[in-house]
Amino acid sequence: MLRIESLQKSFDGFMAVADAHLSVGDGEVVAVIGPNGAGKTTLFHLITGQLKPDSGAIVFKGENIAGLAPHMVCRKGISRSYQVVNIFNRLTVFENVQVAVLSRRRKTLNLFRPAQTMAVNETREILDSVGLLDKADMTSGFLSHGDQKVLEIAIALGNRPELLILDEPTAGMSPEETAVTLALMKQLSSQRGLTILFCEHDVGMVFSIATQIMVMQQGRTIIQDLPEAVRSDPKVREAYLGGADTCSA
Repeated sequence: MLRIESLQKSFDGFMAVADAHLSVGDGEVVAVIGPNGAGKTTLFHLITGQLKPDSGAIVFKGENIAGLAPHMVCRKGISRSYQVVNIFNRLTVFENVQVAVLSRRRKTLNLFRPAQTMAVNETREILDSVGLLDKADMTSGFLSHGDQKVLEIAIALGNRPELLILDEPTAGMSPEETAVTLALMKQLSSQRGLTILFCEHDVGMVFSIATQIMVMQQGRTIIQDLPEAVRSDPKVREAYLGGADTCSA
């Protein structure tokens, strides 16, 4: 579904992404890991159009989408969440997801039909699928941090993506919230058939869900392989996982 080849991006001489390679197959759950500053978030910005690469290819379903604007990338079938929660705090939970659904349907400027009556069933179905239907009428800014992160995933689902990109989906969560999010990701993969690409610092969580793991260091891909192969790779131990004890997590 997604193939990245020799991707590069620099800022004022600093090479944030130096030589990234990545392959994501249809239906896979692929993790990108690496130390702080390895280039993971920059890589996601490049895939989703927030940044334009200096060189290299981003091929989604056979089409090179490198350099496309974010809204065009979204319409191709890629949605994402962010490290920092990115929701409309003053809108209700329902309205946050409804906006995404209406945007996908391109019905944001219908002057003759009240927005409250549009996309109601689909919005409720999405909220139900992520466990937020009972909080549909709550103002989003009053949700817990964990629920706000889940809401952001629900907003991304409003675009009916084929590839869902999650940037540190459990950052700042309690162990209980992390478990809920992990279960949600497994559900989205197994029941909806979604392809998921995510980066995460919780190594135990990564190894419990990822079908493939790509490791970055200093903007470069040093390996992409099955979890067990990554766990035992000496370059990974040296660069990120910190030795046998961490790799056995």
